[in-house]
Amino acid sequence: MSDTENDKPKLGMRQPLGLKRTVETGKVKQSFSHGRSNTVVVEVKRRRMLGPQSGAATEEAAPPPAPVAAPPPPPAPAPRPAAPAGETAQERQARMLREADEQRMQALEEARRREERERAEAAEAEQRRIEEKARAEAEAAAAPKVEAKPEPVAEAKPEPAAAPVPAPAPAPAAPEPIALQLDPTRPAPRRFTPVQRPEIPRPAPAKPEPAAPAAAAPAAAAPASTGGAAAAPRSGNLGPNRAPARAPEPQRPQQRDRKGDERRGGKLTVNRALGGDDGARARSLAALKRARDKERRHTGPREPQAKQIRDVKVPETITVAELANRMAEKGADLVKALFKMGMPVTLTQTIDQDTAELLVTEFGHNIVRVSDSDIDLVLDTDADAEDALKPRPPVVTIMGHVDHGKTSLLDALRGTDVVRGEAGGITQHIGAYQVTLKDKSKVTFLDTPGHEAFSEMRARGANVTDIVVLVVAADDGLMPQTIEAINHTKAAGVPMIVAINKIDKPEANAQRVRERLLEHDIQVEAMGGDTQDVEVSAKEKTGLDELIEKIQLQAELMELRANPDREAEGNVVEAKLDKGRGPVATILVTRGTLKVGDVFVVGAESGKVRALIDDKGRQMKEAGPSMPVEILGLSGVPMAGDLLQVVENEARAREVAAYRASVIQQKRTTNTPASLESMFSALKEKQAMEYPLVVKADTQGTVEAIVAAINKISTDDIKARVLHAGVGGITESDVNAAAASGAPIIGFNVRPNAKAREIADRHKVAFKYYDVIYELTDEIRAGMAGQLGPEAFETVVGRAEIREVFSAGKHGKAAGLLVTDGAIRKALKARITRDDVIIYQGEIASLRRFKDDVAEVRAGLECGVTFTQNFTDIKPGDYLETFEVELRERTL
Repeated sequence: MSDTENDKPKLGMRQPLGLKRTVETGKVKQSFSHGRSNTVVVEVKRRRMLGPQSGAATEEAAPPPAPVAAPPPPPAPAPRPAAPAGETAQERQARMLREADEQRMQALEEARRREERERAEAAEAEQRRIEEKARAEAEAAAAPKVEAKPEPVAEAKPEPAAAPVPAPAPAPAAPEPIALQLDPTRPAPRRFTPVQRPEIPRPAPAKPEPAAPAAAAPAAAAPASTGGAAAAPRSGNLGPNRAPARAPEPQRPQQRDRKGDERRGGKLTVNRALGGDDGARARSLAALKRARDKERRHTGPREPQAKQIRDVKVPETITVAELANRMAEKGADLVKALFKMGMPVTLTQTIDQDTAELLVTEFGHNIVRVSDSDIDLVLDTDADAEDALKPRPPVVTIMGHVDHGKTSLLDALRGTDVVRGEAGGITQHIGAYQVTLKDKSKVTFLDTPGHEAFSEMRARGANVTDIVVLVVAADDGLMPQTIEAINHTKAAGVPMIVAINKIDKPEANAQRVRERLLEHDIQVEAMGGDTQDVEVSAKEKTGLDELIEKIQLQAELMELRANPDREAEGNVVEAKLDKGRGPVATILVTRGTLKVGDVFVVGAESGKVRALIDDKGRQMKEAGPSMPVEILGLSGVPMAGDLLQVVENEARAREVAAYRASVIQQKRTTNTPASLESMFSALKEKQAMEYPLVVKADTQGTVEAIVAAINKISTDDIKARVLHAGVGGITESDVNAAAASGAPIIGFNVRPNAKAREIADRHKVAFKYYDVIYELTDEIRAGMAGQLGPEAFETVVGRAEIREVFSAGKHGKAAGLLVTDGAIRKALKARITRDDVIIYQGEIASLRRFKDDVAEVRAGLECGVTFTQNFTDIKPGDYLETFEVELRERTL
C-alpha cells in the first residue's frame, strides 16, 4: 500500500478533534569543512490568530463596523463555503472549528463595542444632569440640599479615527442581548478564553481640567464600578469605537525614560542611601589603590617610620616562624641572625628560650618569659567577701563496712528503695542525693561503697564532705572497712557522727561497739568524749529523727556558708558514659552557681553545660552550692575526683584541656632513669607470666576499683596486665585490642553491641560479665592460677649409697646399693649426686635383691639397680635418691 492510500478517508473512520499545531518541526543539514556535516532539528512557531484576518498579524486594529441605533436581529447562518479540492476530513474539521470560533469572537466583539458605547452615552447624560442640578442648587441656596446618588459609569476608551455617533437619548434603555445560533449541521465549537495581547505602556497625555468639582467623584468611580471592563487591556487587533463623551480618562502607567531617569541603578546600599553623592558612582578599591601607587611614584618613597618596640611572650620552646610573627619581623631576618650566631636553622625548627631571648634583644624588643604551666588554670584560694556569703546545706557522707546498712539507712531518710536495685545487695557506686527535711531545710547525702575494693571512693567521699556518718552494725561490730573509714575521716579532718544500726536485732550490742571505738581514739559523748552517737534501725525506721537533729546541730556549729554569685566550682563525684546521652558526670557544686550554658574545664576534659539533672531526674536551670547534679555536654569521661572550673569561653577551655592531656600523656610515656634495682626488677617482671585483660565498666569510679583489685591479685609468678580500661559499653575497638593479645574482656554492668559481638565471634574473644565485684576478683584469680597450671610438689621416698659397680650385659652397668633412709622402689624417679651435684635424673629400670626382682627394698638392706637411658657413668661413693612428684591445684 502506498502512502497516498493511507491518507484517504475511509468509511466509519473519524479523525480526532483538535487544532492545527502552531509549532512545525523540520530538519536542516549543516555542512562544514573537511567533509563534516550535522543535522539540526528546527522548530517554526506560528502565531495563532483569534480574529478573521488570514494574513500576517499587524499592530493596527481593523476599523470597527458602523454602529446602529437599534439592535439588529440575529443574523442568519452564512452559507457554508465550498470545500477546497483535495481537503482531508481532518483539515475540513479544523477549518469548520476555526470558522465557528471566528464568528463567535466577532459577535462578542460587536456586543462589547455596543455596551461601551451605551455606557459612554449614559456617562455623558449623567454629567449633564449633574451640571444642571448644580446650577439649580446655586440659585436656590436656601433650599435643603438633596444629593442624588450617582450611578456607576465607565469611561470610553479613546481610539483614533472613530466614526461619528448620533446623539443618544437622555435615558436609553438597556438593549436586549443578542442570541447567537449555531448551525446544527456543523460540529460544536470548542469553548476557550482568548488570550489578550498585553498593552504597551505609553506616556500619559496632559490631564484635562475638570468641568466642575462635583463631576470628579463619579468620573473617578466609573472605572471601578464597571468591574474593570473599560480599563482592561484589549487585544491588539480588536478595538472599540470612539465615544463622543468627554469623560476624564484614567492615567496610564508612564513608560520610564531610560535616558532621563535620575534614579540610581543597581542595589540600594546603606552608603548609597546615606551618601550625598547625588547618584555618583563610588570609586572601586582597585582604582583607589592605583591612585595611591601613582601618588607614591610621583612624591617619592615615604619617610621611614619609627621602630615599634614590643613585649614578646616567649615560652620554653618556640619555632622561628612563630617568634618572627610575635616580634612582627621578617622570618628571613631572624634566620640570617641565627646563621651569624652559628646556628643554621629554618623557619619551622624549634629554638629554646635562651636563644629566643638573644634574638628578641638583638632586634630591640622586650622579652617576657612564660612557661607551659601558665596555660593551666590557677586554683582560686582567696576567701570570698563576708557580705557575699550565704548559708548552704551540709554535705553528709555515709561510710562504713559492707552490708552494715548504709544504703538502707539512706533509703529510710529519703523515703526510697535504692538497695533493691543494687546487684548482690551491696553498693558499688558512689551516689549523691539531696533530701528536703520537714522544716524545709536541705541536706546533701553521699553514699559510698563499703567493699574493700572501693577505698578510693571512700577517700573521695571523705574529702568533699562536711560531716561523716559512720554506720556500724550493732550485731557485727567494727570491721576492716569500718576502721578504714575512721582513718579516712581523721585524714580529712571532718567531724564524725556514729550511727549504730540494726539495733532491732536480738543479738545487737551497742555498748560493745562504743567500747571497740575506744581502740581507735573515738570517744562518744556517753563515755565523756565529743563524738555524737545515735542508735538507729533502718528497717524499723527508728532513731532517724534523732540522727537528723544531730546532723543539723553539727552543721549549725560549723556555720557552713558559700558565695553563690560567682563562677562555679565543683568536684566530680562519679562519671560514666551513657549510650544515649554520652559522657555524664555527677558534680557536687562547692561554691558559685552552675548554670546551663556555662563553659567549663574538668580535669583533662572540657565542655559546655547542655543540661542539669538532679537526683530525681528533673531538669534544672542552675545548681547552687552543696547541690549534686548530673551534667551533660562533656567532651569525654573525666576522672572521679577531678575539679570542675567555669571559664570565660570555649577556646580557653579547649586550651587548658589540651595542656592537661599533654601532661598526662607525657607522664605516661616518660621513661624513669635506669638504675641497677630497676633493671633487676624489670628482668624479674619479664620472667613473670602475664595475664592480659580488657576492663569496661559503667562508671569511672568502678573502673578504678576493678583495676586496683586486679593489680593486687598479681604475684611474682604471674602478673595481671590491663591492656585497656574504660567507661561505657564494649565496642569494636575493645574487641580488636583484646584479640591482638588473646585477652578476655571483663564487662562490669555493661554489654557489647552487635558489631562487637560479630568481631568477637570471628576472633574467638571471650566475654565475661559481672555485676558484683567480689565475684569478678574470684574468677580472675582462678583464671590466673589456671594459666599458671598445677603446682608440682616433690617428696623424697628413700636414699642409698652406691658401694660397687657391676657389668650388666654388653654395655650396661648395675649399681650395688646400701639403703640408708626410707625405701627404694621400682619405677620411681631417681637422681644420682656426686659431691652434692646432680649428674643423672631419670627412673629406676630394674630392682633386684640377690637374683630376685623385688618391688621395694627398705633401709639397712642391700640391692642392685639399673637405670633407664642406659646410664653407665656410675662410681662408688655416689648417692642415689628416689622421689615422687605430686601435682596440686595452684592458688593465688
